[in-house]
Amino acid sequence: MASINKKKLKTDSRVDYDTRVAGGFGAFAAMQDAEGLLRRSVMACLLWEDNFYQGGESIADSITQLVPLVEPATAAEIAREARQVQKLRHVPLLIGVEMARHKSHRPFVGTLLPQIITRADQLSEFLALYWRDGRVPLAKQVKIGLAQAFKNFDAYQLAKYKGLKKEIALRDVLRLVHPIPDDDAQSAMWKQLADDTLPTPDTWEVALSRGDDKRETWERLIINRKLGALAYLRNLRNMEAAGVDHDLIRTGLSRLNGRWLLPVNYVAAAKHAPRFEAELEALMFQSLSQLPKLAGYTIFVIDTSGSMSARVSGKSEFRRRDVAAAMAMLALELCDDVAIYATGGSWDTHGTALVPNRRGFGLRATINEAATPLGGGGIFTRQCLEYIRKKEKRPVDRIIVFSDSQDCDRKNKIPNPFGTRNYIVDVSAHTRGINYEGIWDAEVSGWSEGFLKFIQSIEA
Repeated sequence: MASINKKKLKTDSRVDYDTRVAGGFGAFAAMQDAEGLLRRSVMACLLWEDNFYQGGESIADSITQLVPLVEPATAAEIAREARQVQKLRHVPLLIGVEMARHKSHRPFVGTLLPQIITRADQLSEFLALYWRDGRVPLAKQVKIGLAQAFKNFDAYQLAKYKGLKKEIALRDVLRLVHPIPDDDAQSAMWKQLADDTLPTPDTWEVALSRGDDKRETWERLIINRKLGALAYLRNLRNMEAAGVDHDLIRTGLSRLNGRWLLPVNYVAAAKHAPRFEAELEALMFQSLSQLPKLAGYTIFVIDTSGSMSARVSGKSEFRRRDVAAAMAMLALELCDDVAIYATGGSWDTHGTALVPNRRGFGLRATINEAATPLGGGGIFTRQCLEYIRKKEKRPVDRIIVFSDSQDCDRKNKIPNPFGTRNYIVDVSAHTRGINYEGIWDAEVSGWSEGFLKFIQSIEA
């Protein structure tokens, strides 16, 4: 989940944020009404939503304070959009929790919860958020909403998450809200959940933990379509090692719904299972074709400085430059017209070069090849943009700089971007600021296809 730097919230419908721009120059964010700020905060969560409990505290605080300032029906609509359109898991629950805290918003909660709780484990997650400051009685609308949400799930879905090590188990939620079953089958299923006798689901983790034959297990799961897209990609190497037929693996790949996978998922899979690179690339193109495009002409700048060779985290196998290349692959597919530049070097030998627009994994290889002659060094954002300005002979709708914000120009010259819109995406940390006024239209922290959706929301 992304975060916004230190802010000041007022009690009326206007809110101002005190943030910084890349390089630490300290411009101020624009004044916006509460609804606009809530929408931007929610959209920012596209960037690091999986890390909701790691570095997202400041933006969570913002959402907490903004919800009661927004009309109840509007807050509920934002929560529904966050879940059903943007596919966020945690943020819609947080909005629901905050709505339940306020008398003016509480009547909408009973209807909202079954619309945003679409995974069985979210039943427990909602209560964990509701009780994060200590246990309090459940509001009537919360009970109504959670009871109705139970009807979203069948026995397999409930069994899949019933054994997770959570502070609040699914059967605890069931006993608290007492849902009324629609028929005898549903009544029997919920009784099994309450008695902890639901049959163990057929998942790859369960089968392999039992010690089942690995090859037979993978083949059965592929044939029966029991593997999600991300689990499939992460286990390609394990399937190969177990001796699964390659044609069967390819058939399984062709059946996956990869709409919500990220380019980095495909890059990682191809790194560990290069035999299937062609199929992975085809699946990636197919999944990205479903996403909306950014209209106009886009310049995408990739920092290839020395610090971009660092890993994105202590346990990650990805370098920052790998992520930048994956995002360039994404940009090439989702921008109507795009030019990709690589930049690096030193103050005296600074270099920027246009990268050929090769699609897919070929673009990643081209970016890595371009990094060597440019040199490691640092990123000189002002010099880079001035070089590109001289090269480009047509209007530029947007400039997106993908970097780790280690700008070596900042002691001498502030960047002067020349696009109609200008953005910098910082891959180095979870908690850098997002700024809506000053040098950049937005400074975005985090990386996924979410950063392009975030840009689309700003420009819309």
